Amino acid sequence: MGRETEIKLRVESIAEFRKKLRRVGARTVARGSGRVHEWNTLYDTKAADLRGRDELLRIRMETPTDGSNVKTPKRRFLLTFKGPVRAEGAAGETQPARRDRIGGNHKVREEIELEVGDAKALGTIFARLGMWESFHYEKYRTTFRMPKSARWANGLFIEVDETPIGNFVELEGPSKAIDRAARLLGFSKEQYIVTNYLQLYAKDCMRRGEKVSDMVFRKKKRGA
Repeated sequence: MGRETEIKLRVESIAEFRKKLRRVGARTVARGSGRVHEWNTLYDTKAADLRGRDELLRIRMETPTDGSNVKTPKRRFLLTFKGPVRAEGAAGETQPARRDRIGGNHKVREEIELEVGDAKALGTIFARLGMWESFHYEKYRTTFRMPKSARWANGLFIEVDETPIGNFVELEGPSKAIDRAARLLGFSKEQYIVTNYLQLYAKDCMRRGEKVSDMVFRKKKRGA
């Protein structure tokens, strides 16, 4: 059993944000560029029981995109369950979070995650249990960590996401480390986003007057 504590922040320019990361000494976690393409599939019942309980069941396929000469990069498959979202205040207490919450709090929820060897077979099992693929979304993620000398940042991950609805950074880890890193990178608590990509995408579709479908790139995104 685990607990996820995180926030999102909107980033206008990936290049400029990378400069900030270099200035504070943050480096990528993986070899090469550390940039990974994610294909995410959410599962639910036809009656949307999980969504109604604010729970999430997901299979994620990660493919490295570091520009190596490997014709078939080694993929990783992750199964994730997340419980209802809670918002954590300054005193550390938690309470149910508004789905559109922006500013002030952290998003806190139970998270159980494990690596699996055969995502297709697992998806078939879910289908046999009466579940279906309710939503797909893709993004590119690069994960950074602060240098070991920054002991206050132990357990903190800085994850830069390139998505079809813009660029975001997720800060995940201890609450105090999240707040300190956000300040260090030039953000205030009023800019904290406590929601998920499905909800952000649905809001973006409403703004553009479009039907909510899968959150995918219209054209294949290339390059680092």
